[in-house]
Amino acid sequence: MELSRDEAAVLAGSRGGGAARAMEILAALGRIGGAEDMVEVSSVQVSGVSYRNIGEHGLAFLQEWAGQGSKAVVPAYMNPGGADRRLWKSLGLSEDFVDKQERVIKALMKLGIKPTLTCAPYHAVPRPKFGDHLAWAESSAVCYANSVIGSRTNREGGPSAIAAALTGRTPRHTLHTDAGRLPTTVVEVGCPVPTASDAGALGYVVGQLLSHDPRGGIPFLRGVEPPTDGTREAWLKALGAAMAASGSVGLFHLEGVTPEAAASGPELRAAASRKVRVESLEQARRQLFSSKGRPDVLAFGCPHASLDELKRLESLLAGRKAVVPIWVFTAEAVRQKARKSGLAERLTSCGVVLVADTCIVVAPLAEFGISNVATDSAKAAFYLPSHQGVGVCFESQEDAVEAAVAGGPFTGRHALSAGTGTGA
Repeated sequence: MELSRDEAAVLAGSRGGGAARAMEILAALGRIGGAEDMVEVSSVQVSGVSYRNIGEHGLAFLQEWAGQGSKAVVPAYMNPGGADRRLWKSLGLSEDFVDKQERVIKALMKLGIKPTLTCAPYHAVPRPKFGDHLAWAESSAVCYANSVIGSRTNREGGPSAIAAALTGRTPRHTLHTDAGRLPTTVVEVGCPVPTASDAGALGYVVGQLLSHDPRGGIPFLRGVEPPTDGTREAWLKALGAAMAASGSVGLFHLEGVTPEAAASGPELRAAASRKVRVESLEQARRQLFSSKGRPDVLAFGCPHASLDELKRLESLLAGRKAVVPIWVFTAEAVRQKARKSGLAERLTSCGVVLVADTCIVVAPLAEFGISNVATDSAKAAFYLPSHQGVGVCFESQEDAVEAAVAGGPFTGRHALSAGTGTGA
């Protein structure tokens, strides 16, 4: 892979030891990926922020790199950490854990990476544009950027994202290229997908179908359309997040909806060499239901909730007080907007806690005493049992809210209708 004159100078140390190390990492990854050159990126999102995930070795790695003196040369943002930086004490986190989490954040800030601490940076920072090249790391953010916005990014690892931030470059291969964005499989959908939780179940199925494709999976979906009301963005977000979780899908095309499929749908569809059909989501709903009893908390906002999603939750609650606590995970920037408008106060009066800077998947749930969760997120339902040992009632937001207000039962009725699951 060839480096430009400027890139070679960075490798030689023109921007300091940290940037030289970064260019060395990117050049090696570019050769592995078959890239011929680098591409300039307009923004970066860095994963590996939660101390729960990276531990002492990860923290030491970040501190050592931060000590080499180089800083980000493009806007760079952090994925969620393991603690709400403002509410950690009231939520029940230990001071020791929060101290270690702050050390992770400070090391990244020393590298010039902003503490946005969100998996949905498109809700908190200037939104990228169609065709922009990015170096984003979190799986759902990557899928959303590629599919819904039409930007171009591979899924970066934590170190490669930092390297991209320090150089403003990433290797040009796979989803940065036209050929790498062609669909591999046409997915015909023959069942209704009305809600965001249904979209998550569909994404879970599609991800599983493509997970064994040796070429990697890029689906072209037909026969389904997102809602046209205010839930449209949440629906698209849930679809991609679940696909990314169950099948490492970084891009999907939805006929007539997503930018590239709307502009050249027939040509894209013709490129796919495989065709599958999804007739039902019932098995997916059963697989995503792992409840071990009454949920300790309802968890919404995986990926992080937008301001519109917070407003919709308020409308579902309609002033009623939830008996079971409702935690909604969001970016601090979104929480601040909700506070300024009075929305946060109204939600709090209904039993809602707005949690920022972290996520239900990467927070240390054992410290909270949480062993069962109800959620409308297929991504969370996929990860929580294996990552946290937590049981999940996978339910639509509408049904979960009604159960939270009534105090139960949380049945996961889609799963129970097929003969599995346990009411709680």
